[in-house]
Amino acid sequence: MRPHWSRPLVDTGPRALHASIEDALAHIALCLGEEDALCVWESAIRIAHLDLESLRTVAWPEPPSRRYAQAVRGRSDSGVETLFVVRLRPWGIPIRQQVRLGGHDVDALIGTHLVAQLDGFAFHSSPAAHQRDVSHDAELQLRGYTVLRFTYAQVVHHWDDVERTIAAALARRLHLAPHLRRTLA
Repeated sequence: MRPHWSRPLVDTGPRALHASIEDALAHIALCLGEEDALCVWESAIRIAHLDLESLRTVAWPEPPSRRYAQAVRGRSDSGVETLFVVRLRPWGIPIRQQVRLGGHDVDALIGTHLVAQLDGFAFHSSPAAHQRDVSHDAELQLRGYTVLRFTYAQVVHHWDDVERTIAAALARRLHLAPHLRRTLA
């Protein structure tokens, strides 16, 4: 445990039993590593419906808070999605989250045609969910997309394997539209 004290960013009064979201995020920025902190910040944005522009105008006291306020996008549906994007961001490739393709949102779209679906157990464990995923994958493939699926365990515990797969897909130009793959070869 690492106790620390600070002046509150949001004065909730002397009788408040809990800190504001902004104060909690400021402490998280100091106590957790970058990946974990960004997962919490992204979750807070989605769950508490925080306004990104408002969050960015807070007078954050420490550099990590200021950095995270600029880095978060509020597009991750889960921590595994945040990890995936945070880990790929240094590659400098275009990556968008929650893009609607074939009538459903995809977790990540790399370039224009490489789809990454990140399957957490809670939303992908039932037979109906599996059927929905397989049907959507087939629809996307018919439209010229390449779909890669990764589990929570792969992203969290076997990132090297995920990274190799993404790198191999990029080397094959699967992130580009099919007509561009051929013309650039």
